[in-house]
Amino acid sequence: MRVEPTGKRVRAVLGGEVIVDSDDVLYVWESPWYPQYYIPVSDVAARALVPSTTQKRAPSQEAATYFSVRGGDKEAADAAWQYADSPIPDLRARIRFEWTAIDAWFEEDEEVFVHPRDPGTRVQVLSSSRHVRVELDGVTVADSQRPVFLYETHLPRRTYLPKLDIRMDLLTPVTTTTMCPYKGTAEYWSVQTPSAVHADLAWSYAAPYQESASIAGLIAFYDERVDLVIDGRRTPRPETRFS
Repeated sequence: MRVEPTGKRVRAVLGGEVIVDSDDVLYVWESPWYPQYYIPVSDVAARALVPSTTQKRAPSQEAATYFSVRGGDKEAADAAWQYADSPIPDLRARIRFEWTAIDAWFEEDEEVFVHPRDPGTRVQVLSSSRHVRVELDGVTVADSQRPVFLYETHLPRRTYLPKLDIRMDLLTPVTTTTMCPYKGTAEYWSVQTPSAVHADLAWSYAAPYQESASIAGLIAFYDERVDLVIDGRRTPRPETRFS
């Protein structure tokens, strides 16, 4: 487990009530992908924590003491826990909350979604004039000389294209949505070729967050499942969980 201070004011809201307000929050990487907040008990509203009888043990930790969490007219069962005997002394007087049990999280005055943003993750958006072609089942689905490349730490590059350069007649909007703490809420399309229907193959952010504003309204395809040709060269398909 890796631990480091956030250096940020963090607040949590449940049932319209601020139940956490702290500028002494730690990032703790319980897994390699992103951190969680550990918050001093003294910075949690006094009536927000209700002791529970639940006991669990986590890898690299001692047994956890669980609490239900109250805020306003809401209560979330077993939504917070404390490792009072943690082998990491800095965690012993801190509370970890179940992210989705809380209505809203804020770093300073900006709301944070999905999970705490990893301070080591960077999103870089670059406009390009390279010739990009997207092919699927032998059909050219998109052809553009004005792509926008998005580079996100530890992830494959994504290629975003204007709708005017895409065969939108092949795309069907679906109800699928996903959220990203760095980009916002994505809406999806399936792509139909004469051979098959490829579900949830393309996505777009209508109103991305400020750091990703340049991709607003553009569409990307899973490079894992299409053939991407850049300046006449076919690029290898990345191997990810979306392959």
